[in-house]
Amino acid sequence: MRGPLRACLSDDGPRSRAVAVLLLFVLVGLALAPFLFPGARSLSVAAKILVFIVLVASYDLLLGYTGIVSFAHTMFFGIGAYGVAIACTRIGPTWGALGIGLAGALAVSGMLALVIGLFSLRVRAIFFAMITLAVASAFQTLASQLSDLTGGEDGLNFKVPEVLRPSFELFEDPVLGVSIDGRFITYYLVFAAALVLFLALLRLVNSPFGRVLQAIRENAFRAEAIGYRTIHYRTASNVLAALFATAAGALLAIWLRYNGPDTSLSFEIMLDILLIVVVGGMGTMYGAVIGSVLFVLAQNYLQDLLALGGAAFESVPVLGALLSPDRWLLWLGVLFVLSVYYFPSGIVGRLRASGRRAGPP
Repeated sequence: MRGPLRACLSDDGPRSRAVAVLLLFVLVGLALAPFLFPGARSLSVAAKILVFIVLVASYDLLLGYTGIVSFAHTMFFGIGAYGVAIACTRIGPTWGALGIGLAGALAVSGMLALVIGLFSLRVRAIFFAMITLAVASAFQTLASQLSDLTGGEDGLNFKVPEVLRPSFELFEDPVLGVSIDGRFITYYLVFAAALVLFLALLRLVNSPFGRVLQAIRENAFRAEAIGYRTIHYRTASNVLAALFATAAGALLAIWLRYNGPDTSLSFEIMLDILLIVVVGGMGTMYGAVIGSVLFVLAQNYLQDLLALGGAAFESVPVLGALLSPDRWLLWLGVLFVLSVYYFPSGIVGRLRASGRRAGPP
């Protein structure tokens, strides 16, 4: 088993006992989420974590491994979601429609990423970032205005194949207390796809191509001097990251059975991605897993924790007010400032450094 596992991970293990334990907990928790955390809300949180793992890992390929700052990543995420939504709306709730929507979205994302890369990556990094921001903003405006195609600000509600619908039941009786319905099947479809996509990204960054990307990140002039066409590799990285983000968007749309501008194209999502990459650890891939779990859990359950704390300290005027659930964004910001301060290389980077000081695992 060790040989195939190492091949699957591309010989890039966690390199830290703490990271390995955290990853194992995440894997087991997500694999058994329908059984360990029953309830519609818990399952939706687990599915969102899976989608964000792929989305953030694809951005880590761009930022952490190639050194490219792009603000258009949510555009490709939205293209994937809209591709599935539009295809299922126009063609019907079939597997063929899902395939056509995903294929069309991948084609559109690939072409856009190629054009953006070839025409923009020759400029300095800050100008490329501004170009991608402008393109993403224009696309979001376009998606909001093309109401006949995208549903405009209201978005698109669509149906999926029958086996993925909540009303579908594979078995009459629950299994281990869990109903094997369409929601259950959809979750494991998202889980399997996210796992395959993440392992593919892990394999990619540890291939010879990934090593060249890291060389370009460290010193583009030296990489160019030894014979690598940096613009070609940067463009390829931009296209690949866009394709993986598109696949993540398609998974989100399949899970929600809805897509709109605020769901997949919002600039807030882009900021979330940046935060998760920095907090988890740039250039590690595993940081996308740990960072996504922490962020999504905090985003969904911090208000509940504050409500408990506010009730407990209700008699203390200042503390009770600070622990109000309405101030969850304030506490979320404080948590991320502290995490960046104490983990400047990200959680995974810090744990790996601690592991090296303690000795090989």
